[in-house]
Amino acid sequence: MATVGFQLTPGEMQSMIVRSHSTTFDSPHFRKLSDSQRDQIHEASLEILERTGVLLEEPEAVELLRKAGVPQSEDGRVRFPAHVVEWALSVAPRRTVLCDRQGRRVMPLEGNNVFYGPGSDCPSVIDVYTGEHRPGTLKDVEDGVRVCDTLPNIDFLMSLNVPHELDQRIADRHQMRAMLSNSSKPILAVTTSFEGCRDVIEMAEIVAGGADAMRHSPRCGFYINVAGPLRHDAESLQKLLFLADKQLPATYTPVVLRGLSGPVTLAGAIALANAGELAGVTIAQLKREGAPIIISGGTNDMVDMRYLGDVYAAPENRVLFMEMGHRYGLPLFGLGGCSDSKLPDQQAAAEAAFSLLTETLCGSNLVHDVGYLDSGLTYSLEQLAMCDDFIGYVQRFMQGVEVNDETLALDAIDQVGPEGNFMGESHTSRHFREDWYPNLFERQNRDGWMADGGKSMRERANDKVRKILDEHVPEPLPADVVRALDGVIQRAQSAVA
Repeated sequence: MATVGFQLTPGEMQSMIVRSHSTTFDSPHFRKLSDSQRDQIHEASLEILERTGVLLEEPEAVELLRKAGVPQSEDGRVRFPAHVVEWALSVAPRRTVLCDRQGRRVMPLEGNNVFYGPGSDCPSVIDVYTGEHRPGTLKDVEDGVRVCDTLPNIDFLMSLNVPHELDQRIADRHQMRAMLSNSSKPILAVTTSFEGCRDVIEMAEIVAGGADAMRHSPRCGFYINVAGPLRHDAESLQKLLFLADKQLPATYTPVVLRGLSGPVTLAGAIALANAGELAGVTIAQLKREGAPIIISGGTNDMVDMRYLGDVYAAPENRVLFMEMGHRYGLPLFGLGGCSDSKLPDQQAAAEAAFSLLTETLCGSNLVHDVGYLDSGLTYSLEQLAMCDDFIGYVQRFMQGVEVNDETLALDAIDQVGPEGNFMGESHTSRHFREDWYPNLFERQNRDGWMADGGKSMRERANDKVRKILDEHVPEPLPADVVRALDGVIQRAQSAVA
């Protein structure tokens, strides 16, 4: 059997892994770009907007720019003068806060604060009971949100997977209801249509107690995935304008696939993607000065030219866009805890851990897609549970070291001397809980591990997820709120019938 040292109660274990929701890392952060390189990329983005221009497929956006002295050209493009973009950057808020169901302001997105959450809309899942790779269902969304509700290092929610059994025109409303009903954590919502955007924001307002309460303490932000940096589709712009008018936080993220939808070189891809984001920042501020917006700094993905696949966890993708976002001082939308592996295996663990560490090192405020596999096509709750431990490791790594008389322990060292040990010292009992004690990482000796079943980390993660699903009951919504949410869904169903 394993040698037993100090004992930790389950309550102590839980309290030790629950961290502050407003942790700021003061330790040094990693950078790849110099200040001058960031300036070069910024100037290149401005040049793209002013020389090449963008297509805006929503008339209101075109009209806002016209009123600002930026007319549409004969070729249909809008060419943004640099001074208009710089004005927008100067008035966009440097800080936005997401709240939990109770309205507590738990996620201040600013500086180097880092928060972690899952992704949305994977077509498939890996069944935690059978191991089967299959299409996702609404129950998978509900189960996944319940798991997120219990994991201490998962700070916010997204909808995890597509519920294939539902009418896809209104499935996003069901996903929102599942998130609002099965957890109290903040939400980053996403919908397939503008009508869906209006409905899920209405649902969040119902939970918040009205539009004013939602505006003051937003229970959710909104993820806008734009068609491309040079072509802004009507629905993305409609969502952006709607959310800006309501003063609710939104990401605005045109993604470049290097070598396909943009240059294969990192600098060119970032400059192009960043130009698309700056167009979104400008339009949002023209709609309502001070509208909260979250940027990525130029999201681009590697394309593996051997297979023409979108690579989620490539080392080239890491850090660079966050540096551009930090240049502007705006809240940042990042990505980590994901893998291109098809199973929660060794590759998945390595890619998830590397991406979580690098995103945290560069101060990414909103790290999403935790638990993604298969290049964003498959969701795994086992992977999510393992990533919760990875995040705990990274959080502890990022903490600074306190050096003072108490931590130097000179009196304890002198008392123990060369022949004693520190196990029985009061100094040890005062401080051993400051170390990180993982939930899934295995640290026993082999006998202890075998006595507990000799399980792999994936098997331990599976046990943990099943235990949560068997036992965890989330805090329920009031019955009248549930009826109001169902009313929004029924209205949407009637509209598409």
